[in-house]
Amino acid sequence: MNYDSKASSLAGKTDPAIFEELLSIRSSIDNIDATLVYLLADRFKCTQKVGQLKAEHELPPSDPEREKSQIKRLHSLARDAELDPVFAEKFLNFIIEEVIQHHKAISQEQQ
Repeated sequence: MNYDSKASSLAGKTDPAIFEELLSIRSSIDNIDATLVYLLADRFKCTQKVGQLKAEHELPPSDPEREKSQIKRLHSLARDAELDPVFAEKFLNFIIEEVIQHHKAISQEQQ
């Protein structure tokens, strides 16, 4: 992987101490991003299993009641975590849309 953790248009243009602090914070962000990617991968592995089960039993690819419940739950979690609930809902909706597309594809493959 050719990732430069120190890549920045600010290099050499700001106080070195401030730049080092910036790099330190960005390093934490990079670690969180990596964790998010692996968590999303695990989540999608689980949703693929759900998609297989739904396809095998001819269940619909989406479950609106489940989705509504998840959004309500996510709003509560977001407030507890001091994260904007609207942002959290947009993020979950993006994931749900992707999962539904996967479930539709799995269902079509089963037919």
